[in-house]
Amino acid sequence: MSLPINFPGTAFRHAIKAYMAVHKELEGVIRQRKNDLSEKRVLPPLDLLSHMLLANDENGQFMPEFDIASLIVGLLHGGTHTLNAALTFIMMYLAELPDVYREVLREQMEIARSKEPRESLKWEDLSKMRYSWNVANEVLRLTPPSFGTFREAITDFTYAGYTIPKGWKLHWMSHSTHKNPQYFPNPEKFEPSRFEDNGPPPYTFVPFWRGTSHVSWE
Repeated sequence: MSLPINFPGTAFRHAIKAYMAVHKELEGVIRQRKNDLSEKRVLPPLDLLSHMLLANDENGQFMPEFDIASLIVGLLHGGTHTLNAALTFIMMYLAELPDVYREVLREQMEIARSKEPRESLKWEDLSKMRYSWNVANEVLRLTPPSFGTFREAITDFTYAGYTIPKGWKLHWMSHSTHKNPQYFPNPEKFEPSRFEDNGPPPYTFVPFWRGTSHVSWE
């Protein structure tokens, strides 16, 4: 059993120390960027860190350095574990479904033959990976890296016969939508063609959430 108690020698204690060490490094980077921005040593286009430092609220207050560092830690975590999980399940399905693997390989080899040796991929090459991308999306439908999240109702509404009052905390799971036969017929079947043309209806495919808080990796 894991207990979140900050005792010396525990895994939780080590995790806190590691988090604070990363936090300290990030705060140093943030302070340096603030100096660079104030002395106009940062040229457009601005990256995410610069946008965070320049953003202010309705009262004209800027975000504290500690809060920015915390957000970046979250972005680093969300942008790595989601990618790792997605790639792992893609490899699993390719190994289990030889027909799908052969079609992905055919598409990739066709693009590779159009390139010079050691030539990097370009955006137009990625746009040719239609089947590969459909496969990736179908994997994300069946095994979304993010199972869901919490939200707060901003108004009263009715869902599935239940009235949800304004202010109630909600937890939704992407599986409940991804495996809904109303939107995805025969939902347990691996079928990349679901994502051809316009794909599924809006907000029915949500492996990385939607709205203002969707996951950065997408």
